This record gives sequence, C-alpha cells and structure tokens, in this order.
Amino acid sequence: MGVALQLPSKNSTMRLQQGFQLIELLTVLAILGLAAAVSVPQIVSAIAGVRLRSAASELVSTLRLARSEAIERSANVAVRFEPKPNGNATFTLFRDGDDDGVLNADIAAGVDRAVGPPRRLAALGQGARFGFPRGTPPTDPGDPRRPLDRLDDPIRFNNSNLASFDPLGGSTPGSLYLTDGVDRLVAVRVVGRTGRVRVLTWAASSRRWH
Repeated sequence: MGVALQLPSKNSTMRLQQGFQLIELLTVLAILGLAAAVSVPQIVSAIAGVRLRSAASELVSTLRLARSEAIERSANVAVRFEPKPNGNATFTLFRDGDDDGVLNADIAAGVDRAVGPPRRLAALGQGARFGFPRGTPPTDPGDPRRPLDRLDDPIRFNNSNLASFDPLGGSTPGSLYLTDGVDRLVAVRVVGRTGRVRVLTWAASSRRWH
C-alpha cells in the first residue's frame, strides 16, 4: 500500500518564506547593531582628534601672526589669550608702547595698546578647550622626569597669558595646553627664543609626548 505524499499548500509555503525573511531581517539588524556599537565610539574618538588638531593649528597660526606683526612693525608685540566659560577663547594683539615689552600692567594702564579688536578662536569650544584631561597628570614636556604641575593654568608664558615676540622674531618661551576634556591632550609650545612653534601630543598609554 503506497503512502500518499502531501505537498505543502501555497499558503503554507508563503508563510514559510515569510518566516525565513523575518529571521534574515533580524539577523541583518543584529549585525548592523553590533557594527554600530563597535564603530560609533571609534568615530566619536576620531572626530575629537580632528577637532583638537584643528584647534592646535589655529593657535599655531595665531602665534605666527603675532611674530610677523612684531617683525613688520619693528616693535615688541604680544598675543594675549582670554579663555571664555564655554570653552571658547579670544585673542588680542598688543604693541609695546614704552620699550619695556608688552606687560599686563601696561595694557591695563593704556600704555601698551591693542593692534586690533579681540578675535575669536573659532576651533575652540567645538570639542576642544584650554585645559587638561581628567586622571593622572602628564609629564612636563620640558622635563619628562617630573609630572606637570599647575593643572589649573593651561596658558603659560612666564606665568602670564601673554605670548610676546620681539622685532627680530624672538619670543617668550611658553606653552598652550588643549584638551577634549576626556583623555586627549595637545601642547602648542613656543620653543626657546627663536619663535619656533611645535605641536606635541600626549600619549597616556606610554606616558610620552610625541
């Protein structure tokens, strides 16, 4: 006696196909969700790095502007940085009025006058600001044997916020520290008295400046 083979009906075949399609869709969504979970932090980190480098480049351009102004005007010129509460900052160029260098006291007294109005540093406040990240202090770029102190002072030119340049292009040595507020740190340094500007990046994993 033969056994009758019952073929699936058209409706049951459609339900089976729809079931497979749903499983495939859920699998694809799961894969996409996993990929997004892995890539989003990397994307956010990359964007933070780009913003910090952009801010550092803008500071380099600002310092070079002050140096060129000093050479062009044959006078001491300083750039004074003014951080703002929102993480942004402005800068103003001042020219020496009594041949003793640009001083905050002379600026307050009106002796050293502004070359132009305050200008906004556009790259700051967009994920980059003056300051230091949380956690263990970095080492001093000038002396890697000791930790950096004065972490409440990210603008350092002889204990002031004035980066000064003379008519020959020489400068006050100093540093500007930028952070994303999380774990990234960049130092924009005016080295020696040559007016040369360097950008150093702190690698927390190796505890070294590069």
